[in-house]
Amino acid sequence: MELIDFQERASSQIAQRFFDYSANPLMVDRTTTIPFLQTLVAITGSGKTLMLADAVSQMRDGLGVAPVVLWISKGRVVVSQTFENLSSGKYADNLSGFNIVPLLEVAPDHLSSADTPVLLVATVGKFAVEDSSSEDRKVHRAQLDLAEESLWDQLKKRRTEKGQRRPLIIVYDEGHNLSDLQSERLLELSPDALIVASATLTLPPRLNNVMGRLRNDKGWKDEDFSTSVSSREVVLSGLVKERISIDGYITPLEPALDNLLADLKIAQEVTRDHKLPFTPKAIYVCSTNTVDGMSIAEDLKRPFKDRQARPILIWRHLVEVAKIKPEKIAVYCQLKFSKDSPKPTEMHLFDGGEKDYARFTAGDYEHVIFNLGLQEGWDDPACCFAYIDKEMASARQITQVIGRVLRQPGAVHYNDPILNTAHFHIRTDERGVFDDILRDIRKDLASEHPSIALVVKDEKTRGKRDRIDPQPPRTIPTVGIESSRALEPISRIVKSIMDFRSDAQNTVGQGSRMQVLQKVGEESDAQFEWVDVEHSNRVTARSVFRREILRSYPGGLRRAGGPVNLVDIEEPKFDAMIELSSPAADHLRTKAQEVVAAYIQHSVIFQNDVDSPYSVGPVAIDPNSNEEFKRSLHGKYSGLNPLEAKFARALDRTQRVWARNPVGSGYSLPLLHEGKAYWPDFLVWVDKAVVVIDTKGDHLLVEASASKLFEIDGAEAGKRVVLRLVSEGHVEIQNGTVHKRAKTGFTVWAWRNGRLQPTHCETEKEAVEAVLVVD
Repeated sequence: MELIDFQERASSQIAQRFFDYSANPLMVDRTTTIPFLQTLVAITGSGKTLMLADAVSQMRDGLGVAPVVLWISKGRVVVSQTFENLSSGKYADNLSGFNIVPLLEVAPDHLSSADTPVLLVATVGKFAVEDSSSEDRKVHRAQLDLAEESLWDQLKKRRTEKGQRRPLIIVYDEGHNLSDLQSERLLELSPDALIVASATLTLPPRLNNVMGRLRNDKGWKDEDFSTSVSSREVVLSGLVKERISIDGYITPLEPALDNLLADLKIAQEVTRDHKLPFTPKAIYVCSTNTVDGMSIAEDLKRPFKDRQARPILIWRHLVEVAKIKPEKIAVYCQLKFSKDSPKPTEMHLFDGGEKDYARFTAGDYEHVIFNLGLQEGWDDPACCFAYIDKEMASARQITQVIGRVLRQPGAVHYNDPILNTAHFHIRTDERGVFDDILRDIRKDLASEHPSIALVVKDEKTRGKRDRIDPQPPRTIPTVGIESSRALEPISRIVKSIMDFRSDAQNTVGQGSRMQVLQKVGEESDAQFEWVDVEHSNRVTARSVFRREILRSYPGGLRRAGGPVNLVDIEEPKFDAMIELSSPAADHLRTKAQEVVAAYIQHSVIFQNDVDSPYSVGPVAIDPNSNEEFKRSLHGKYSGLNPLEAKFARALDRTQRVWARNPVGSGYSLPLLHEGKAYWPDFLVWVDKAVVVIDTKGDHLLVEASASKLFEIDGAEAGKRVVLRLVSEGHVEIQNGTVHKRAKTGFTVWAWRNGRLQPTHCETEKEAVEAVLVVD
């Protein structure tokens, strides 16, 4: 799977930090290293597994001996999914050359190979028990991942046939589960690296010793321990939803369910109208057998129609009131029934926990009733709606459920906000309880999901609209990249790439040395010494060339093409095996950069009048905070910053039809030099054109002026797209440098006669008039 730019930056930072540390690691004693320690902090849905896999692959490429990777997590469901994804699923290509096996199935030759890296997937299991010789440990050895103690000892030794100890990289996914005891057991293995990933991460105290050595002896600061992914970049990439809507209730559960189902119906209609390849789903989180005012035993004796267990009440409401077919509903919890009052035959109950997980996921249910036991490991991006019952209503639990609903179906934002929103309907007993929960949720979201908008509704605001359709409907031509003229120059560059398949000299790294621990002597007097390994693992020329292209053209537009798609990457000469520090690798990186430069130079931005134009869709507003406009397509907008608000009001006074363009899900333009898309702030329809306007502060002017103001080819028929940039103050450009002459007024930037031209305006009214001048 191809990485997005922020994913590639994160994985490369982890790998480079590992190499920098490994060149001179700290030692506990002569044969035991202080492990390289790194945390990957990224919100749910950002692609942590992909980033970790790519980091591990890069670390393998730079090592002199093939590493052993122990990839662990707490839950069996998570581990099962990870094994499938890494071995044969969507991430298999990112770990090319690895032998990926469950830890229980590892054989001695898996651990003794110096050339083939092995990745062992396992649960934490019961190896983290206080007494390693206890009966629990024996059961664990017999039945769970760490089958025998000898396997644990082999992991500690992990020696090749030459007696070299293979590097051990430990990856702990879902790292918020990492405990002191688990850390102690993992450190027994003398790992070379410990990488811990989670959306919310606090390292256990046992690792304080490791962190202390790295701080004191290496001078590491807090930021050196962590690779953080910007939540804003994750949101803009389309991987997660851009908005969270929370509806609070102090009512019986039926009104809350009815409101959820009404919103779900609208979302499902939108997906059908737009012919999207998914159906929005809903989850219902509640306690399993808790019943108000009576014991569980008493409730079990009642006939099914009189049962008060909440999964039954929810199921009956969905089936009997909402008329949802039972085959679309799954109940995933250990709901109890008596022999005298069994469950209905049409109820799909999965009460076997992890044993039932595969059967449950195969059903593709649209409504899932469960308790918190399902929340970790279960990911379905089509899940957009959630009901949370009062017993589950703690801020921490709700935040965890939010993580399960944040993933965006299709990894793209749609032009209807109902599909870009995670909808939550939370029922509590008292108003004060909901207020307390909401305060804590705001705090959690501010730290964990700072770039995702939060809208809260209650009895007073529930009837207010938070989604407004455009009136009247409007369209705008799409804009794309035309790169056919780049084919020939890129082909010439690829032909000039040297063939290293028979080259034994230029494919070898120069001056790159690493040390590994090696057994020296016979068994009777064997010692271990650190010896130099002059060469790193060999990788294909294809992987070096392709990675450098993706690094040099890192934006999200790679999904739709980019320079790598104009290269015949399957040419046999790319099969050459080379070392990363070799002259051959340097040659390939240079040629990759030339390919990117040729793509940018010979491609053009063009207006596509052949394909269907972009239709302005509905927008989301905060019912508690918005501003009304008379001439805008939507009538109301929320979230305008001060400059945008000034400009919107001035636009509204021109009597032109205009629209606020939402970031991430609205109309976008490609930035050829950056390989990204950007979303302008406003769209204005004039007689002969659609003016696309972006308002920026001074700090963005240099970046924006170079890439956002360009001539757009095409526009042979119909309206043409015209770009304008507005900044605050009187700004000029001299000798390629931006100079701010005054803080007052505005500067309108246009692209005329092949160069950037500024126009200074004293008021926003003058600025709007200048913006709407179409040559």
